[in-house]
Amino acid sequence: MKFVSYWHDTAPAFAGGRQGPVEGRYDACVIGAGFTGLSAARQLAKAGARVVVLEAERVGWGASGRNGGHLNNGLAHSYPAAKAELGKERAIALYKALDASIDTIEALVTEEGIDCNFRRAGKLKLASKPQHFGPIARNFEEVHAEVDPDTALLTPDDLKREVGSPFHGAMLFKKSAMMHMGRYAVGLADAAVRHGAAIYEAAPVTNRLQEKGKHRLVTPRGEITADNVLVATGAYTTPNFGYFRRRIISVGSFLIATRPLTADEIASVMPGNRTCVTSMNIGNYFRLSPDNRLLFGGRARFSATSDHRSDAKSGAILKAGLAEIFPQLAGIDVDYCWGGLVDMTKDRYPRAGYHDGSWYAMGYSGHGAQLSTHLGMIMADAMLGREDRNPMKDVDWPAVPGHFGKPWFLPLVGLYYKTLDRFQ
Repeated sequence: MKFVSYWHDTAPAFAGGRQGPVEGRYDACVIGAGFTGLSAARQLAKAGARVVVLEAERVGWGASGRNGGHLNNGLAHSYPAAKAELGKERAIALYKALDASIDTIEALVTEEGIDCNFRRAGKLKLASKPQHFGPIARNFEEVHAEVDPDTALLTPDDLKREVGSPFHGAMLFKKSAMMHMGRYAVGLADAAVRHGAAIYEAAPVTNRLQEKGKHRLVTPRGEITADNVLVATGAYTTPNFGYFRRRIISVGSFLIATRPLTADEIASVMPGNRTCVTSMNIGNYFRLSPDNRLLFGGRARFSATSDHRSDAKSGAILKAGLAEIFPQLAGIDVDYCWGGLVDMTKDRYPRAGYHDGSWYAMGYSGHGAQLSTHLGMIMADAMLGREDRNPMKDVDWPAVPGHFGKPWFLPLVGLYYKTLDRFQ
């Protein structure tokens, strides 16, 4: 078993990074070479801006290369809850932004010729318990009537054609898609470079200074100056960006990938070949990979650490969870086990905007794979002075009380949600 992201291990290497010292003057500097940063860089470069991307590790290193490979429309919350918390107008705008994000990725993949197995698959929100179907049905009724007619409510009998496990009904989001995240990250980086962006890997920003309306960004390999800065680091935001660190809760999310399944095994577990998410608070998400592995993920453990030891512990929990949902795969060989950090906000809504001289987009709370490309392009347009289409513009973003970067409270949160799952 490899303790490495399946997406990283099965994608080509990015060969377009700048070598030598980090130097120069740019119209814009993007910090972070995930989907947000790369899509913003591409958009800025296409408009003729001189843009540089500074990445601490390598292209797609963080959440963009460590997720479940889902491109799901729909909100992380129920739509009625979002209306109550954000107001109907903004809830609809955010829902439609998630719809548009998948259209954006599909158009970009086509325009740039990125070979990443993009496919409109549809997403199933599965009722894990009989009492979970009622809230799913009520959410469907309002979503279907007010914002997304491309949805359906499925009965347990309907699900027999979709998933080889006894769930209690589901909501189908027909616009949802899937793709190979590693190939997409490299293809997006290649596209940004083709349009004129400079990308420096292994160039963490160790200091940022504002001088006379300009930004000076320091790395171990040198420094650059830029008129504008976009912070696109999400859960991997470093302590020198304290404003964001106090507002982002980094939570571990973990995955395993089985050996490739046979045709009979696929028919027994995932005949519908969609992306799937369960309704538990500490739930699971799963799909088939392009080479027919079952990718099976979840929070597993409430930890802000992702390393070999932590990933191995979480992998054992996920393997047991896989066997519980799909007993026909109990004992199957697992070829990959990996983890990564998800950038959560306290209310689980994303944030994007402008603060203290810097633009930012982050806090995707588990929906970044789909929204990040779209929101990165939106923020690039705002930086260029174009129409501001930010669905979360001017939404308040208070700091998390008692939180300064390391989420010491995660075990308590995990215990709370485990208790809810036991009794609800």
